[in-house]
Amino acid sequence: MAIPSRPTHESDLASLLALTARRMRQAHLDSLEPYGITPQLSRALAMIERLSGDGEVRPSSIAARLDISARSATEVVDALEERGLVERHPSPSDRRATALTLTDAGRALRQEIGAVRAEQTHELTRHLTGDEQELLRALLTKMLDA
Repeated sequence: MAIPSRPTHESDLASLLALTARRMRQAHLDSLEPYGITPQLSRALAMIERLSGDGEVRPSSIAARLDISARSATEVVDALEERGLVERHPSPSDRRATALTLTDAGRALRQEIGAVRAEQTHELTRHLTGDEQELLRALLTKMLDA
């Protein structure tokens, strides 16, 4: 997929943000292709890893955090389980519920994808000084928190 070049009016902030997001999204898609997983599966894997530090992870937690339906969360977990990245087991706190854990393969894949994402971010921001990167992070966070 060809990504358009810079907007004609560089002062058009919305266009610059959209172009940057498209470039990052395409780089992410390209980086996931060798692993045979989608961005949604990658996000779910990351979410399971993150939430497991807080205790039990249930499919309903994945649905809520990724803002998807319970049915979609089940499909995502099914796909991760089929690939050997996640295991389901009975919840120790509620025998009616299912808990999720990453397998060793799931943890290894998360580390690989994390390293690739870090490299992509570095490539995108390598022309910025450390102070500029911190300022960009602060400004984007401020925009998202508004």
